Amino acid sequence: MKVSVTRDVFQLAEVFTISRGSRTEAQVLTVTVEGDGARGMGECVPYARYGETLESVSAQIAGFTGAWPDLPDALPAGAARNALDCAFWDHAAKRAGKRVWDLLGLPAPTPEITAFTLSLDTPEAMQRQAVKHASRPLLKIKLGTPDDMARLEAVRRGAPDADIIVDANEGWTAEVYADLAPHLIRLGVKMVEQPLPADADDMLAEIARPLPVCADESCHDRGSLPALRGKYDMINIKLDKTGGLTEALALKRQAQAEGYGVMVGCMVGSSLAMAPATILAQGVAFTDLDGPLLLAEDRDEPLQFDHLGVHPPATALWG
Repeated sequence: MKVSVTRDVFQLAEVFTISRGSRTEAQVLTVTVEGDGARGMGECVPYARYGETLESVSAQIAGFTGAWPDLPDALPAGAARNALDCAFWDHAAKRAGKRVWDLLGLPAPTPEITAFTLSLDTPEAMQRQAVKHASRPLLKIKLGTPDDMARLEAVRRGAPDADIIVDANEGWTAEVYADLAPHLIRLGVKMVEQPLPADADDMLAEIARPLPVCADESCHDRGSLPALRGKYDMINIKLDKTGGLTEALALKRQAQAEGYGVMVGCMVGSSLAMAPATILAQGVAFTDLDGPLLLAEDRDEPLQFDHLGVHPPATALWG
């Protein structure tokens, strides 16, 4: 089996800002697996928060010389293993002339409503963003500063009817979160994602959680679950954290069995990165696969987004 990796850049439609910084483009790695008359593809987004760079992840991919079953032992959970795992799934489906969900024994996926993310900005700018996207059923607000109350109020004014979820990206302290929580409820926020730093989230077990709290940076794969007990109500599963669709599906099953709600999220990447996650997103509490909606350009066969949500991929894209 021949494995190759390339770097691709997709320009964003607008500057995208979270509490850790801003970006104007999505830099991704595309893995291609070829052999037995078929070609499979996968995409990953190396993430500096987890110590990943384009160079380090490319080296991991290039250094993998085993077969698909060897992946969990050869590479840690992360971007490199994700791109390879998803490329192998795509290859297997195309070689068999079936869809990935058929290989998995799962029902054909249906569209899922996805959140649309409003990046961190001034209250006035965020209100303008909210007005522009007020017709969307679910908005996700990037926060994570001590001055977030005005932003929350502004977004609610701009989109009075939308459901709202909030992502603090580890930007709050326990005191800030405790102060904001009643206002989150008053403004109809449905869930808050990663309010505290992953290495300082023990306080979540000691303070009231009046609305669901979702683990993102604190949850990577099944090995993360024991440390989340008593602190989180939900987990955000991202393929770039789990190391691919195989582990992501296993994490979903185990988390639900242990009573966690599930959100399926993404890094900012192209439709190729989101395509496998449409299978994972079936029936979860929240889907956040809006990466392609933030881009000015996308893959040749992009995912379809409409009033029903994000649709499963065409075979020309993946799976």
